[in-house]
Amino acid sequence: MSEQRKHLKSQSAVAFDHSATNVAASHMRNALNRLADSVEDTEERKKFANEMDTFFALFRRYLTDKAKGSTIDWERINPPNPKQVVSYKDIQGNEQKTDNLSKLAVLKLNGGLGTSMGCVGPKSVIEVRDGKSFLDLSVRQIEHLNRQHNTDVPFILMNSFNTDEDTQTIIKKYQGHNVNIKTFNQSRFPRVYKDSLLPVPKDFNDSIDSWYPPGHGDLFESIANSGVLDELIEQGKEVLFISNVDNLGAVVDVNILEHMLESNSEYIMELTDKTRADVKGGTIIDYDGSVRLLEIAQVPKEHTEEFKSIKKFKYFNTNNLWINLKAIKRVVENDELAMEIIPNHKSIKVKGNTVEVLQLETAVGAAIRHFHGAHGVNVPRRRFLPVKTCSDLFLVKSDLYHLISGRLEMSSSRYGGAPLVKLGGHYKKVSDFQKRIPYIPYIVELDHLTITGNVTLGKNVTLKGTVIIVCEEGKKIDIPNGSELENVVITGSLSILEH
Repeated sequence: MSEQRKHLKSQSAVAFDHSATNVAASHMRNALNRLADSVEDTEERKKFANEMDTFFALFRRYLTDKAKGSTIDWERINPPNPKQVVSYKDIQGNEQKTDNLSKLAVLKLNGGLGTSMGCVGPKSVIEVRDGKSFLDLSVRQIEHLNRQHNTDVPFILMNSFNTDEDTQTIIKKYQGHNVNIKTFNQSRFPRVYKDSLLPVPKDFNDSIDSWYPPGHGDLFESIANSGVLDELIEQGKEVLFISNVDNLGAVVDVNILEHMLESNSEYIMELTDKTRADVKGGTIIDYDGSVRLLEIAQVPKEHTEEFKSIKKFKYFNTNNLWINLKAIKRVVENDELAMEIIPNHKSIKVKGNTVEVLQLETAVGAAIRHFHGAHGVNVPRRRFLPVKTCSDLFLVKSDLYHLISGRLEMSSSRYGGAPLVKLGGHYKKVSDFQKRIPYIPYIVELDHLTITGNVTLGKNVTLKGTVIIVCEEGKKIDIPNGSELENVVITGSLSILEH
C-alpha cells in the first residue's frame, strides 16, 4: 500500500467531515456578524467587517484542510535545485549601482512585544547597543543611506494592536531626521475556543486577550487595506525589503536589489547556511518543480530528523525578503494567496477560568510560491543577526562588533564567525542580565561560553577559548574586575575580594 493511501478517508468519513465543516463555518459566520454589529461607528464597522471577512476565509480554509486530512506528501519534497537558490558570491560587484535605491522601500515587522526578554512594550524599543534601540539603529541606517546617496527610501513599520500606540509615541522623536516613516497595523483577529470553534470575543471592545495578530503572513492584506501599498506604487517604488525588526544583520544590500531587478524576480528570500543551532528554522524546498517554504510544523513526525538534516536541507530562511510591490497588489486583488496555515494553541484566562484557544497564523515566507521568478539567495551569515535572547544581546553589545551608521560590523580582529554563547535562566530577563553582567567582557578570542546560576562578571573581564561557569543552587560566583579566563571550567562558588 502506498504511503499516500494511509491518509485517504472513506466516503462516509469525508461526507461527515464536510457536513461538520459547513456547520462550524455557519456558526462562525453568524458569530462574526454579531461581533461586527457591536461596532458603533459606521466607518469603523465597515473596516472591522472587512477584517472579519479575511479572518473567515482563513478559518474556512483551516476547516477544509482539516477535513481533507491532507498532509504534505514527503515523497514529492526535494532540496532546491541550482536555479532555485543563487549564491550571493555570483551577484556581487554592484555596490556602486545605487540609482535603483529610488525604487526601494524598507519595511520592518514590528508586531512583537519584548515579554520573552522580560520587557514591557514593543520589542523594537529594547536598548541593544550604545544606548540605541532596534528602532533607533534601523532609522539611523535609512537616514545614512538617504543622505549618502541623495535618495528617499521610506521606512515602514507594520505594527500590531499590541505595539502600535507605544510605537506612534516613540517615532515622534525621529521627526527631524532625513527619513520618511510610515506605519500601518496588521489585522486583529479573534481567538477561537478550541472545543466549540467559536470566537472568544463577544463584543468589538472585549479585552485584548480575546484577540491576536495573525502572524506576518498577514502583511499582504494589511499593507493593501491600509492604503500604504498604493501610496508606495504611486511614488514610483517597485521593491519592498522586509525583515524582522530584531534582525540587526538585515541592512539594505544593493547587490540583492540589482539582482532582483535584473532577473525580473517578484520575490527573493535570503537564505543562509544551516548550522546545528538552526535546525528548526524553515527551509526552502523544491515541491513538484516549484519553490516553497517548509516549516517544521508541517513536517510529519516520522520525517522530523530528516528535516533537521544539514546534509539534505542546507539552508534556512532568514525572513529577509525582497518583494515586488505591484506583484503584492496583484496577488491580493486576485485573491491568489493561500499560504499554509499554522494553528497555534494557547491557554488564556476567561472569567477566571483557563481555556484552550486556537490562533490561526500564516508566515510571510510561505507566500513564495505565489510569485513569478521567486527564488532564494544564499547570503553570508552576517545578514542574520537576530536578538531573541539575552545570550544574543550579550554578543551584539560586545567588542565583537563595531557600530557604523546604525550597522553592526564584525571586528577585523575576529577570526571566523560569532562564538556560541549560552546564558542560563538567571539571565532570561534584560534587567537580570544587566545586573549580573553590567560590563560586557572582551570576547574577540572567545569560542564558547556557558554561564548558569548566580554568576556576576566584573569590569574589564576577558574571555578566551572555551569558558564554562556553573554556579551551584544557592551559591554565588563573582568574577573579579580585570580577570582573564581562557579555556577554564569554574564550578561551585567563588567570591574573590579585591585588595
